Amino acid sequence: MFKECIENVRKKTPLIHNITNYVTVNDVANALLACGASPIMSDDWEEVEEITSLCDGLSINIGTLNKNTIPSMFLAGKKANELKHKVLLDPVGAGASKLRTDTAVKLMKEVKFNAIRGNISEIKALALGRGNTKGVDANVADMVTEDSLNNAVDFVKTFAKEAGCIVAVTGAIDLVTDGNQCYVIRNGRAEMGKITGTGCQLSAIMTAFLVANPDRELEAAAAAVCTMGLAGEIGWSNMQPSEGNSTYRNRIIDAIYKMDGEMLEKGARYEIR
Repeated sequence: MFKECIENVRKKTPLIHNITNYVTVNDVANALLACGASPIMSDDWEEVEEITSLCDGLSINIGTLNKNTIPSMFLAGKKANELKHKVLLDPVGAGASKLRTDTAVKLMKEVKFNAIRGNISEIKALALGRGNTKGVDANVADMVTEDSLNNAVDFVKTFAKEAGCIVAVTGAIDLVTDGNQCYVIRNGRAEMGKITGTGCQLSAIMTAFLVANPDRELEAAAAAVCTMGLAGEIGWSNMQPSEGNSTYRNRIIDAIYKMDGEMLEKGARYEIR
């Protein structure tokens, strides 16, 4: 049950190592705190192995990758694998440049990931080794809609089997699969796309959920996606006429902080295919 997934995060307070996007690092840390986990942000190659050894899970986000952080991602990822920690990849902007795509594809080859979370264009870029993304947003032609849903579910299931891990595709309709079953999730608000970093926050939260629920990765990943989507709905319902996207960002984090198992169980909207 999703109720137990979020309650386990709050009970176990997992410590999550984040090599993440400079644009959203503060929001990522606060989102982890809001869901009951604890964050460490470290991306210098001289310490990442030591830092990840102290933690319970690792979230690698390539949003602002550079020549200094790329080696850190591989070092931390391999150390986390050695320690049998949960590891997640967020391939931000994969397909937008050769560097991003090649780095993400190489990470998949050299690091064993428990989950990969991205938009549909980023996931397609990983599957093809190339792609066509518009900045870090999904290409409009790739967006998952009710009309394209069956094909999208088949695609992500196939990719998850090939990748050997959970794959979460987030967008207007979210898909979370282990290659066999796929959660089709309809929580969230379109306005969340006006905030930088909801995806980055979700990747960190998902890592915490995976760590706290080690024996049910698919359910934990789906619960994390529902948590973020539901927080977007609750946050939007609390918005005042004079408020904009900056306040909305804070209201989403507040909603995560206030969310309990009963709220998540009641508010999660999904089907399994």
